[in-house]
Amino acid sequence: MLSVMTASSALKTDRYELTMLEAALRDGTAARPSVFELFSRRLSGGRRFGVVAGTGRLLSLLREFRFGEDELRYLRDAKVVDADTVRYLEKYRFPGTIRGYREGELYFPGSPILTVEGTFADAVILETIALSVLNHDSAVATAASRMSIAAGERPLAEMGSRRAAEDSAVAAARAAFIAGFGATSNLEAGRTWGIPTMGTAAHSWTLLHDNEEDAFRAQIAALGTDTTLLVDTYDIRQGVDTAIRVAGTGLGGVRIDSGDLPIVAAAVREQLDGLGATGTRITVTSDLDEYAIAALAASPVDAYGVGTSVVTGSGYPTASMVYKLVARQGHDGAWVGVAKASADKASKGGRKAAFRILADGVARSETILVSDGFESVAGPQDHPDGRALQVVLVENGEIDTAFEGPGGTIAARDHHARVREELPVRALALSKSDPAIPTEFVDVA
Repeated sequence: MLSVMTASSALKTDRYELTMLEAALRDGTAARPSVFELFSRRLSGGRRFGVVAGTGRLLSLLREFRFGEDELRYLRDAKVVDADTVRYLEKYRFPGTIRGYREGELYFPGSPILTVEGTFADAVILETIALSVLNHDSAVATAASRMSIAAGERPLAEMGSRRAAEDSAVAAARAAFIAGFGATSNLEAGRTWGIPTMGTAAHSWTLLHDNEEDAFRAQIAALGTDTTLLVDTYDIRQGVDTAIRVAGTGLGGVRIDSGDLPIVAAAVREQLDGLGATGTRITVTSDLDEYAIAALAASPVDAYGVGTSVVTGSGYPTASMVYKLVARQGHDGAWVGVAKASADKASKGGRKAAFRILADGVARSETILVSDGFESVAGPQDHPDGRALQVVLVENGEIDTAFEGPGGTIAARDHHARVREELPVRALALSKSDPAIPTEFVDVA
């Protein structure tokens, strides 16, 4: 009889997390209270801001971060760690506290996006899963936000599932939705995260039929006249004529997937209007990125479908985030900030509190207060001109479920729309530049 297996995320990690755990258990440092921080030293690709995404997914994976019978058997059989470490992992449940930027929030170099507090053993083994989720999802969300800015009020649909690994495709659809896309072609993303789904037909549908007219008539019969017909399988002008002849002037839309889009879109709009189909929408989908979308701003386009570029972070598939130990308790019980000092990879030690400083509702700086001590660094009352950026995601091992699931996804989308309004105008440009606002570290006693 097959047993029902509970999904575990515990082995979605690098081996050295567990070998460090084994060594720490041996030398007595495993129980040393510690603070780890996830941050990015720089913004990928000369972007002017980054978008935090993946937090809700990470919290759900944390709930599944359990070493069950199968996981423990693998560790024993592969001799990854010793017996004492296996016994420790058998009972592992993260008991600490995690604070971080809300999902959908903007971040800048040095922003303490996630702060994990617990013993060294509690926190060190979460490094890989935290980075794999937030690096991927934040890269997608950052690219998607730039595309959303370029699109303005025109709707965007994510349709890049075939250009990503199957699980990454679902995560990418969610990240794009948080950052401003309105729909996805991925049904699993629709089911899991409550994202609206869209899609009608590919070129294979037209090629299946003896002629384009038969394909259009069959699609109209199945989906109604509000559907969108793909008109560029053969000749675009002929395709538009056939679409309106079959569907009438009330056809919902046509989709263009090839050609010089500004020129083609203008010609199609003129043709549709001349045929009386003034309300028929034009959707374009051909290898778009934020630059191509911006180039279409003056064209008569009603909606965009984006695939490869959004799911790959528009050329930057990782947000380059890192996970570092920034504070620990010494043998004497006193807290000390610790930091890596390597050239070009230095980190800032200490426990941190982050604020977005605003003037007339516009972001001016990212101010980060730093303390070696474990006590609270500062509260909102200490920065009346700023907005506190960190929230409690996990407290004493209890996950705040408000950040998970479809509800958490919608909340992240709404939060992103609000905070994007705080950006200075220079942040909206697509060209490479310095971050839109500076990051200022302030040491406190």
